[in-house]
Amino acid sequence: MDPKNKNLVIVESPAKARTIEKFLGKDFKVVASYGHVRDLPKNSLGVDVVHGFKPTYIIPKEAKPYVEALKKEAKDIKDLYLATDFDREGEAIAFHVVEILKPQLLNITPKRITFHEITRKAIEEALKHPRNIDMNLVSAQQARRILDRLVGYTLSPLLWKKVKRGLSAGRVQSVALRLIVEREKEIEKFVPKEFWKIIAILKKQNENKEFKAELIQKNEKKLEIKNKKEAEEILEAIKESEYQVKGINKKELVKNPPPPFITSTLQQTAFRELGFTAKKTMFIAQTLYEGVDLPEGRVGIITYMRTDSLNVAEEAIKEVRELIKEKLGEKYLPETPFKYKTKVKGAQEAHEAIRPTSFKRIPEEIKSYLTSDQFKLYRLIWKRAVASQMKAAVYEKTQVNIETKGKENNLYLFRAEGEVLKFEGWEKIYPQEKKEFVLPSLEEGEILNLVKLNPEQHFTKPPPRYSEASLIKTLEANGIGRPSTYAPIISTLQDRGYVKLINKKFHPTELGKIVNNLLVNNFPKIVDVNFTAEMEENLDKIAAGKVAWVPVVEEFWDPFEKLLKEKEKELKKEEIVPIEKTTQTCPLCGGKLVIRLGRFGKFLACSKFPKCRFSKPLETDVKKLGIKCPKCQIGEVVAKKSRKGKLFYGCSRYPNCQWASWKKPED
Repeated sequence: MDPKNKNLVIVESPAKARTIEKFLGKDFKVVASYGHVRDLPKNSLGVDVVHGFKPTYIIPKEAKPYVEALKKEAKDIKDLYLATDFDREGEAIAFHVVEILKPQLLNITPKRITFHEITRKAIEEALKHPRNIDMNLVSAQQARRILDRLVGYTLSPLLWKKVKRGLSAGRVQSVALRLIVEREKEIEKFVPKEFWKIIAILKKQNENKEFKAELIQKNEKKLEIKNKKEAEEILEAIKESEYQVKGINKKELVKNPPPPFITSTLQQTAFRELGFTAKKTMFIAQTLYEGVDLPEGRVGIITYMRTDSLNVAEEAIKEVRELIKEKLGEKYLPETPFKYKTKVKGAQEAHEAIRPTSFKRIPEEIKSYLTSDQFKLYRLIWKRAVASQMKAAVYEKTQVNIETKGKENNLYLFRAEGEVLKFEGWEKIYPQEKKEFVLPSLEEGEILNLVKLNPEQHFTKPPPRYSEASLIKTLEANGIGRPSTYAPIISTLQDRGYVKLINKKFHPTELGKIVNNLLVNNFPKIVDVNFTAEMEENLDKIAAGKVAWVPVVEEFWDPFEKLLKEKEKELKKEEIVPIEKTTQTCPLCGGKLVIRLGRFGKFLACSKFPKCRFSKPLETDVKKLGIKCPKCQIGEVVAKKSRKGKLFYGCSRYPNCQWASWKKPED
């Protein structure tokens, strides 16, 4: 091939390059930039806050060999195509590649091409419709990068001085931390309330099949049973009563299919159903998007995985409808396709939802060409996308009211509910957990036999701690972050030691609580949910060309810089992280030992630090046993020592729950 007739195509990753190169002829050369080729410097702010927030971009050390390779490939080319990802980051990479290569000096106008999927047809179509780099998208990415740099490189040093070195604050990360810490506070303050349920075990006369009904009313008023005494009084009043059917209500329950995945719902569902972290989900999805080797050749088997749009291409809808008709039958095919609209703020409707690039690639048929994790995630995406275009599932829900008269002619109402699947619809391909319960055939006025009355003690429960799935859902619902940011946010919170993942739930560490309190009390806007969501909306407006990026950054920076200077003078480290004194003596120098806070919690250290560097883990006399509190069923049983040194057991939620015993409870 004559080098002067070569067309150069630049993408981010070598995997993507290998896939695309197979679709193009000998006149094309596809090379990877290996991600960003320019960025702000690591050792300085890199933003001129005095002169319009002009950024200083450098070529990072790790990117220099790749940049040199790009320059070498870009010599004597015919055309330059920029095929980076179809989002702001991809647009920014394309822009920085052009800034480095300067193709205009060779009288070459760079051509930007985008696509939702890496297939032959999509690539060929993109080459037919090149465009210029979208500077609005570049500006939006640049504004986000500069805002994050301004917060990270000015607020983080404050944390180093006032708390400890190695910490970080982030515009979105700090809001996520606040959500986790505030949820923990709700749990700590929560006082469980006791309540009781009374369940009647009933059966038809001359039949053995039993069913349950719950007591819900007394004299046509909702019944709340607060304690054991009240429950026992009711049991005594109705134990000899007659139970009669007094109302049967049947209705059809239609459950429409779920929409295809977007980034956040894919991460949430993969966490719940596959146990994948958000980071793992995105890594695997990236490999499915960039291409896998199949008998037909190397091809991307899912569409772009960073998206908040529920759009699906007409051609894809046509293909999936044909598949449903052929594989499942016409009874599963709705008359018209389902159209979904995203509820995510600022979603880019021009993008597509996550779907297979071809529905004909049935997961089980290509399983041998995928890794185990690739297969699991691809099957999840395929099933969800197919299900989204199938008929609704139909259930028959039955509600039966059962009356009984107690002492003093009080009228008690029990209710039994049943649910039966009449037509599985989309659940045939994407089954959900079945909660079917079939009631016996009952008639109005029928007298039932009472088998048993079961009183059940319950306690109200606090709000649950966040899992990865529920945290992502909350961030998305509040308009915080965007598809590409959820996984990095979660990773950073854990890497900094702000939260721990215990039994797949986020627990804030002592360090996380201290950092959060400092930010909430002194920089309320930084951790304000509404303010952060508003900033995301401003970035979306920049991307849409509705506002310029500099005023958006300026509006944030001017008051923030002023506040930062004030807090640097005001805040005192000993007030934020108080050092606890102890009576213990340092074995090295004889100084007093104090309790300090480290990344992994509290530890004992010499008060003469840094002259004496002795330290050791902080021993505690509280030991968790992994047993739920027998009273509140929320806290955990802990072993403690009394003032006289005797071992006893109590609830970890003391003083909210004051259960205590000298005897260890059973597991």
